[in-house]
Amino acid sequence: MPGWESLLAFIVRADYRSSLKWFLLATAIGIVAGLGAITFQYLNQTVTRYTLEMFAGYEAKEPAGEHRFFPREPAGSRHLNPWLLIAIMAGGGLLSGTLVYTFAPEAEGHGTDAAIDSFHKQRGFIRARIPIIKLIASALTIGTGGSGGREGPIAQIGAGFGSFLGTNLKLSARDRRIMLAAGMGAGVGSIFRAPLAGALFAGEILYSDADIESDVIVPAAIASIVGYSVFSLFLPAEIQFTPLFGNQQYQAMGSIVELFPLSLLAVVMVTAGAAYVKMFYGTTHLFKRLPIVPHLRPMIGATLAGACGLGLMTLMQGDERTLAVLGTGYGGLQLALDSSANAGTMLLSIALIKILTTSLTIGSGGSGGVFGPSMVIGGCLGAAVGNLLHQLSPTLVPQPQIYAIVGMAGFFSGIAHSPISTIIMVSEMTGDYKLLLPTMWVSTICFLLGRQWKLYEKQVPSRLDSPAHRGDFLVDLLEGIQVSEVPLTPRQTVPESAPLQQILQLITTSRQHYFPVVDREGRLVGIFSSDDVRAYTYHDNVWKLAVARDIMTTALVTLHPGEDLNSAMRRFTQLNLDEIPVVDQQDSGQLLGMLRRKEVIGVYNRILAEHKCNVQE
Repeated sequence: MPGWESLLAFIVRADYRSSLKWFLLATAIGIVAGLGAITFQYLNQTVTRYTLEMFAGYEAKEPAGEHRFFPREPAGSRHLNPWLLIAIMAGGGLLSGTLVYTFAPEAEGHGTDAAIDSFHKQRGFIRARIPIIKLIASALTIGTGGSGGREGPIAQIGAGFGSFLGTNLKLSARDRRIMLAAGMGAGVGSIFRAPLAGALFAGEILYSDADIESDVIVPAAIASIVGYSVFSLFLPAEIQFTPLFGNQQYQAMGSIVELFPLSLLAVVMVTAGAAYVKMFYGTTHLFKRLPIVPHLRPMIGATLAGACGLGLMTLMQGDERTLAVLGTGYGGLQLALDSSANAGTMLLSIALIKILTTSLTIGSGGSGGVFGPSMVIGGCLGAAVGNLLHQLSPTLVPQPQIYAIVGMAGFFSGIAHSPISTIIMVSEMTGDYKLLLPTMWVSTICFLLGRQWKLYEKQVPSRLDSPAHRGDFLVDLLEGIQVSEVPLTPRQTVPESAPLQQILQLITTSRQHYFPVVDREGRLVGIFSSDDVRAYTYHDNVWKLAVARDIMTTALVTLHPGEDLNSAMRRFTQLNLDEIPVVDQQDSGQLLGMLRRKEVIGVYNRILAEHKCNVQE
C-alpha cells in the first residue's frame, strides 16, 4: 500500500536523536517553569499576607480559579488603614529598587522586553542571577500592592533557565535562543493556565508584524504543557486544570449585526492602547530623568500609585473594589466578567486609573509584568463599553458581559502585536470558546489599527529584521531569482593560441580582470586572470614562448541561466571569485557573458530595500 510505504519511509528518515534532545530539554524547562510559577505564587502571597493584610487591613479580591495558600480573615475582622497601605507600598518599592539596582539592573521593569532583547541581540544569553532577582523583586513589588503582572517574572525564570541550560550544555546560539523562547512560553502557559497560548506566545511575541518564530513552537508546546501540569498538580483537586477565571458560560453571537458595535469597541481599545503605551513610556522617561539614585525611583512610583488608588476609592464612596487598580487587579477583572449593567462607571474608573498606576509602578523601575494589567484594563474598559452600548441598544448588545472578554483580547493584541496567542489565551483563561468569532474580529482590527504603538519596545518587525537571523534571508531572497534575470557583463575573449606578449598588451589597455579563453571555433575552453599572467613575466625564458593555453585554467567554474542566485553567491563565496562565466545550459562551450558578484549583491540590496519599504508602509 503506497500510504503505508510512505509512512514507513518517513519513520525511517526521522531524526530521533534530535527529537529526543528537544523533548528532554523542553521537559526540563517546563518543570523548572512550573516550579518557578508555584514558588512565585507562594512568595507573592506570603508578602501580601504579612504586609497588606496583616498591617494595612487590605485583602485583594482574586479570580475565581485562584488558590490561596493562607486562610482569609473573618468578615468584619479587618479595617483598612490608608496610611499604612501607602507606607507598605513605599517600603516594597524601596526594597525592590535596592535589590534590582544593586545586583541586576537588567531586572527592572516588566522583564518580557529583556527576554525579547536577549533573543534578538544577546545570542539567547541571560545572566543566571537575573531570574532570581526578578522573582524576589517582583514578589516585593506586587505583594505590597504595586500594579504589575505575574507573567514578567515567570517568563524570565523560564527564559533564564533555558538560557542557562543551553549555555552549560554548550549548545549553539540558535538552540539557546529556542530554549530561551520555550522557557518564556512555559512560564506564561503555567501562571495563566493556558498551555496552548503559552506555546504560541513564545513564537509570536518576538515580532511586531504578522510573523512568528516557527522553530520555537514545538519545544515551547512541550515545555508549556509540562509547566502547566506541574503548576496544576500543586493546586487543590477542586481547581486543578480549571481556568484562572473560572468557567465563564456565555451564548455564542446570535447575529452578524453584532459585529458593528464590536467594531466600535475595537476603536475604543486602540485609542486606550495608544494612551497606555504613551503614558507608560512617558512615565518611564520621566523617572529616568529624576536627579536621584535609581534605587529610590520605585519607592516614589509605588507611593504615587498607592495615592492614586486611595484617591479613586474616596471618589467612589469608599468602595474597596476600586483598589483593583493596585496589585495584579484580577479581582477587578473578575468583577468585569461577572458585572451587571450598573457597574459601568466603576469599571471605567478602574481601567483608566490602572493605566496610571501601572505606569507609575513599572515605569519607575518597579519589577512586574505588563500583560496582567493589560488584561485588567482591556477587560474593565470592554465591560464598561458593553454596559453603555447595552443601555443604548439592548437588541444590538444582548450580552454586555462578553465585551469584557473581547476587550481583554483586543486591547492586548493592539499593543503587544500578538493577536493569535492572545485570542487563545483569553479563551483558555475564561474557559469559554464560544466567543472566538467576536474575539478574532476585535483583535484583528486592533492589531491592524494599533501597529504604530508597541508595548514591547524590543520587538523587531519580522525575522528579516532580527540580528538572530542575520544571513538567513540572503539565501531565501536569492533563491527565487535566476541568473537569467540579472544583466550579464560582456567580456573580451582571448584565443587559446594568443602569445603572452599580446596578452600583456591587452591587460594594460583593458579594465578586465578575468579573460575567457576560446578555441578556433569560439568555444569556451578556459579562463585566466591578470594575476595569473603576472606570474609568467618574471621568467625571461618562458614569457616569450607562452601562449594563453599555458596560462589558463581548464577547471572552469560556470553557471547557466536557469540556476538561482543563491547557487551563484555560494560559488562566489567558496572560491573567492569576483566573476563567473555564464554558459548555455545545453552547450557548456557557448559563453553568454560574465556574472559579477557586485551585480548579485546589488540585486539582494534592492530586494531588501523594497521589503523594508513595504513593511514601513
